[in-house]
Amino acid sequence: MEEEARREDHHLDSFLAWAAELGVTDSPCNSMSQQNSNRCLGNSLVVSHFPDAGGRGLGAARDLRKGELVLRVPKAALFTTIRLLGDDPKLSSAVNGHPSLSPTQRLGVCLLHEMGKGRDSWWWPYLKQLPRGYDTLATFSEFEKQALQVDDAVWTAEKAILKAKMEWRQAKLVMEQLQFKPKFRSFGAWTWVCATISSRTMHVSWDEAGTLCPVGDFFNYAAPGEESSGLDGGCHTSESFLEDGLLANGIASDQLTTKGLNSHLDSFVDAGFEDHLAAYCFYARRDYKKGEQVLLAYGTYTNLDLLEHYGFLLAKNLNEKAFIPLEPGILSLTSWPQDSIYLHADGKPSFALLSALRFYVSSPQQRRSILHLVYSGSQLSEDNEINASRLLSKKCHEVLQSLPTTTEEDDLLLSVIERIQDMNCPVEVGKLLCSFRGEISAFLDGHKDLPAAHDKIVEFLLSSRAKSSLGKWKLAVQWRRGYKQIIADCICFCTEVIEGFSHQNEVNIPEP
Repeated sequence: MEEEARREDHHLDSFLAWAAELGVTDSPCNSMSQQNSNRCLGNSLVVSHFPDAGGRGLGAARDLRKGELVLRVPKAALFTTIRLLGDDPKLSSAVNGHPSLSPTQRLGVCLLHEMGKGRDSWWWPYLKQLPRGYDTLATFSEFEKQALQVDDAVWTAEKAILKAKMEWRQAKLVMEQLQFKPKFRSFGAWTWVCATISSRTMHVSWDEAGTLCPVGDFFNYAAPGEESSGLDGGCHTSESFLEDGLLANGIASDQLTTKGLNSHLDSFVDAGFEDHLAAYCFYARRDYKKGEQVLLAYGTYTNLDLLEHYGFLLAKNLNEKAFIPLEPGILSLTSWPQDSIYLHADGKPSFALLSALRFYVSSPQQRRSILHLVYSGSQLSEDNEINASRLLSKKCHEVLQSLPTTTEEDDLLLSVIERIQDMNCPVEVGKLLCSFRGEISAFLDGHKDLPAAHDKIVEFLLSSRAKSSLGKWKLAVQWRRGYKQIIADCICFCTEVIEGFSHQNEVNIPEP
């Protein structure tokens, strides 16, 4: 393990030196202070490990101010389809010979082409830093997919897998033409490249597939609303404040056009390519103390979205949603979009869901006259509110009863998975398997090539292959556990509404 850690540190050092040669820098100004350095970080950011918050990421090398420019990655260091095709006429001819390929497929072929070159690739210092495995939904096995339990989530995983297979079959024709080695034109290699592009690319205006951004892709994710909560309401909107920040970064305000200033206003939270600097620029989303992890907001995602596109989820996600099955009649009575009818992370119904339920439980004779009140979000009556809450509570109970496991069973299973992940002793793993089977048996049955012998099972559970599968299984259980918690919280919310009206009526009863 120590030898592996030393090797990774060496690879990281060589990568950062390579990036520094290309002009990647975390210097807060346009000075020449880092031109003689063989490292691109150390002034504003450092690579650190955050075991409870995304693993490897970027920490603050010093106290950082909100809005401060903390990293610049020049255009010459960006990995884009245009750059790759321009550097290789043979690759360009093959890819452009298949105009039906999507921008993402084109970038995927380019990435695998460079991976196939190995150390001969100019991009090798960057490529060897990329993860060798991902936990996005397209990489889930049948067992891991079914472990999500909820129909919408299982179907989302199925769609991701089918999409990857369809794109792979189309791209395979180009890869065969370019005579890729078998392992680089396999479906496994394609799911890897899809996950790399999905989880690591950043937006640029000149390429629809986006760009891979060396060093910039070390930033971990912060959900919008979490990083900025309680911090002056989020991103800056004051031009005078922004100009102060630009001056602190060594950029004079008179050097910026209105477009450039607006570019800073629009992009410093989520980062973006700055034409006037010819670089991808990253800004501190809030004040950071030295040692804190500096995070980047990719956008607003539910946990299922994060799992599908990035391969992780958040224990606390303010943007989480839970969708529950409803009768077609509830959905057809109003014009609310179906994706607006959901439960919030705290279990409360969305505006559209509550309005739709209020309308559904109202008298058919009244519906025409109360429609305007429904769309305004107004309570229609005490009885209506109670009936809507009862109906929602009933639907939530039905959802929980239809799922194979309870939240308590999921908690127990998560503890077992974590214990297996933490164990390095075959004897301890064997004892645990004997004491707890349940879904563990289905997990082992999902690996049909696994010998039945106990020692072979233990050996498998200690392998890197098993660790990868256990990680995805754990994510599936964590996701379904969170979903059930939202449903349970909604039942509590409905109960509080109903009891609140009952208590109010008791208080209003006149004494004899």
